[in-house]
Amino acid sequence: MKKNLLFLTIMAAAVMMVSCDGKMPEPVQLTVNPNPLTVVGDKVNAEIAGTFPEKKFPKKGVLVVTPVLKFEGQEVLAEPVTYIGEKIKDNGVLVKKATGGRYKQQASFDYVPAMAKSELYLRFDATVGKKKYEIPDILIAKGVVSTAKLAEAKDNKTVITADKFQRIIQETQEAEIRFLIQQVALRNSETGSEQMKDLRATIKDVNAADKKEINKLEVSGYASPDGGLDLNQRLAEQRQANAQRFLQQQLRKDKVNANIASDVTFEDWEGFRRALENSNIQDKDLVLRVLDRFSDPEEREAQIKNISAAYKEIAEEILPMLRRSRLILTYDIIGKSDDEIRELAKNDPAQLNVEELLYAATLTNDNAEKLAIYRKVAELYGDYRAYNNQGIIYFEQGNIAEARRCYAKALELAPANADVNYNAGVAALADGDLQKAEQYLGKAAGTTGNLSAAMGTLYTMKGDYAAAQKAYGKSNTNNAAVQQILNEDYAAARKTLNAVAEPNATTAYLLAVVAARTNDRAAVYSNLRTAIERDNALKAKAAKDIEFEKYAEDDQFVAIVK
Repeated sequence: MKKNLLFLTIMAAAVMMVSCDGKMPEPVQLTVNPNPLTVVGDKVNAEIAGTFPEKKFPKKGVLVVTPVLKFEGQEVLAEPVTYIGEKIKDNGVLVKKATGGRYKQQASFDYVPAMAKSELYLRFDATVGKKKYEIPDILIAKGVVSTAKLAEAKDNKTVITADKFQRIIQETQEAEIRFLIQQVALRNSETGSEQMKDLRATIKDVNAADKKEINKLEVSGYASPDGGLDLNQRLAEQRQANAQRFLQQQLRKDKVNANIASDVTFEDWEGFRRALENSNIQDKDLVLRVLDRFSDPEEREAQIKNISAAYKEIAEEILPMLRRSRLILTYDIIGKSDDEIRELAKNDPAQLNVEELLYAATLTNDNAEKLAIYRKVAELYGDYRAYNNQGIIYFEQGNIAEARRCYAKALELAPANADVNYNAGVAALADGDLQKAEQYLGKAAGTTGNLSAAMGTLYTMKGDYAAAQKAYGKSNTNNAAVQQILNEDYAAARKTLNAVAEPNATTAYLLAVVAARTNDRAAVYSNLRTAIERDNALKAKAAKDIEFEKYAEDDQFVAIVK
C-alpha cells in the first residue's frame, strides 16, 4: 500500500499571480510517504515532501506549514515548520526567491482507532511583510492503515501454574538383616531390630487402612564381593531364602496376605562403590580408580588387596555392611476421590491440603467457583499459584487491571517463576505497557508459554518489525500472520492463518486483508462474512478499514458491512 500521490494543488493562475503581486506560494508536487498513512507502534508517522517553485517565494515572506489529521469531526496537529524568505531575520528554513527550494516535513500523531477513516491536510499561516494571506487547507492523503493493531496480546496463551495433586502416592520402607562373614543364619539381634519392628508395624498398618494398599514386598539377598563367585552365589541365595521365610512367618502371624518378590546379588560391587564413596577410608580414591579400570571381579579383588592399608579398613568397615538381606515394602496411599474433594472445597476447604485444593479448581468449568477456590488457597496457604491462576481468569474475562494485580502478587511470592513473569508480560502487553512487558518477558526464560511469540507481539507493538519477524519464527498464530502482512509476505501469511490451531474472528479478518491485498475479491467477501459471524463488531471496523477501500462501493461489500 506504500505509494506516492502527486498533488498539483496550485492553480496555474494563482502561481502566476505570485510573481506579480508578491503573494505567498504553497509548495507543489507534494508527496506523502507512506500513503495511505500507517500505524507503527502507537504512532502514525508521515514524511511530506515537495518544492517551492523558482522566483516565487517572497524575500519578506514567512510560511508556517502544519500537518493536520482530520477524523470524525476532530483534528490533531503535528509540529509545524516555518519557511522564511531571504530578508527575514527570524528562525526558519531559508527559501531563496531565485532558486526556490525543497519542502520537507515530518508529521507524527498519536494513534487512536477513529483515525481509520481520516484525511491528512497541510495548513498554512502565510505573511508577506505585514500582510497575511488566507490559503485553504490542502488535502494530501486519506486514511490510516491500522492492520498492525490486529496483533493482540490475547493471541498469546497464558500459562496456568498447575497443582501437584496425586491420587496415589507411593511410599517405601525397608529393613536390613546383616549376616556374619560366610554365614547365612539369622540372628535374633537382627530379626528383632528396631528396623524390623518398624517395618512389621507399617505392613500391619497399611494392610488394615482403608486408604492404603500394599503395592509389593521384596526380599533381596547379597554377598560382599570378596571370596569366590560360587561361594558368594550360595551365600546370597540362602540369605535371601532365610530372610523371606522369616518375613512370611511374620505375615502369617499378622494375618497379612501379600506376595513376596525375590532377588539376589552375588557380588555387590555397586553397594561396595556407594559405601566406599561415603566413607573416610584412606586411599579410597585409589580404590575407586581400580573399580573404574578393571571390570573382572577377581582382578578387582586382587588389585584392592594389594592396597594393604586401605583393604584392612575396607574389610572392617565396608564388607560387613554388604553381607545382608534387604526387606522392602512399597505401598500406595490413596487420596480423596473427586467427589470428596468437590464437597470439601465447597464446605470445609481447610480439610484439603494445598495440592488438593488447587486440584479442586480443575473439577469445575465455572469461573466464579474457580476464583472462590483460588482465593481460599491464597487465604489458607499463601501460594503464588493461587494468584497466578486468578490472574489467568481475569485476563480471559478482559479485566486486565485485576489480572495484573494478581500477577504482581504472585511475583511477590515467586519473583523468579518463569510462567508468572510470562503471564505478567502478556497482561502488560494487553494494557499497552510495553516497557513493563519487556521487563517481565525478559525474566520468562524457561516458561512453558510461547515466549518467542509473545516477544514477537511486543516487537510488533513497538514497531520493530525486523525483530518481530525473527521472534515469531514458524509460529502459526494470528499475530505472526500480522507481521507477515506488514512485511508484504502474503503467501506466508495465508499459510500461517490456515494453520492457526483455533481460528477466530481475527483469523478470518486477516485472511480478508490478505485477499484484499492480493486482489482476490471472492476471498475478501467470504472471509469477511466469516469474521463478522464470529464477531459482529468487525462489521463497523471493516466498513472504515482502508484495507478494503477499493471494494467500498461494491454492492456485496456494502451488504456485508451494513
